[in-house]
Amino acid sequence: MKLRNLFLAASASLLALPAAPAAAQDMSFDAYMQLLIARARAEGVSENTLRRMTAGLTPNRRVIELDQSQPGSSSGSGYPPLAPYISTHVDSARINGGRREYANYRSRLAGFEQEYGVPGEIMVAIWGHETAYGRVKGGFDLSQSLATLAWEGRRRELFSSEWVDLMKVADKGYSRSELQGSWAGAFGNPQFLPSVYLRLATDGDGDGRADIMNNNADALASIANYFRDAGWRPGQPWGVRASVPSGFDIDRYKSELNAPVCPRVHERHSQYKTVAEWRSLGVQPQRALPQDTLVSLFQPDGPGTPAWLLTSNYRVILEYNCSNYYAMSVGLLADEIAR
Repeated sequence: MKLRNLFLAASASLLALPAAPAAAQDMSFDAYMQLLIARARAEGVSENTLRRMTAGLTPNRRVIELDQSQPGSSSGSGYPPLAPYISTHVDSARINGGRREYANYRSRLAGFEQEYGVPGEIMVAIWGHETAYGRVKGGFDLSQSLATLAWEGRRRELFSSEWVDLMKVADKGYSRSELQGSWAGAFGNPQFLPSVYLRLATDGDGDGRADIMNNNADALASIANYFRDAGWRPGQPWGVRASVPSGFDIDRYKSELNAPVCPRVHERHSQYKTVAEWRSLGVQPQRALPQDTLVSLFQPDGPGTPAWLLTSNYRVILEYNCSNYYAMSVGLLADEIAR
């Protein structure tokens, strides 16, 4: 699940349903569905789509169990080490698969990179992380999952809006069997939420549809469009390895920014300084970067372990999934694909 998407969708959905109980489960599932259906109908969804997407719909208890088992924000000070995560997420299968798909779509990726400014290896790395290059897209009925989560009530405003947006996606001619994905509503090769699909899904091959479920060109173009929308800066890497002097006190340069979303992710990054300023402190990038590039120093596993200088493009990867483990593994996988 993409945290930025959830945050935006939750903010946008304050206009959501007509007056309803504080806890959606205070009414029956069928009664609650009538509210959702009425809202979707009012927002232009066709009767045929509503019938086929709700036929035989019942709550999915497994979805409720999965939602209720999600951990809250940790307040502890420790972090699991990065290195073991990288070893299992940037492995030979993902690297070799990414190189294969990069070769398969080389010309299209070059065109997308020219249009959107996002490197092809980044598009492919996201695809690899999200669905193992399309092999693991999720098997939950999205209509059932999102309706269940809305009825459950813990994040009703978010998931009621996502269900209505899913109906709008279905109204474009996608069957219910095509609209399957994760238990929390993400679907297709890039694992977009329905609201993100409606905003950013892109026709990558000119056939008039943005089919992120079955069409790899559409999926890759949609990922590139997402990154452009999130502020990717063409011509900049996401980050580069850096050498840090022995005894360097990184805490002296901790960022004072107070991130409104997933602060524990951002609090681990240093202040932004230019490459020239970091060089003057003894921190040396191991790949060429312009001296005036603003970068943040990140040494996730502590003194004496690998360090990176991160550009603003790293934060764009965090927009897709707000986790340093995810963003680092995407960046490192992309580097390996391009190698």
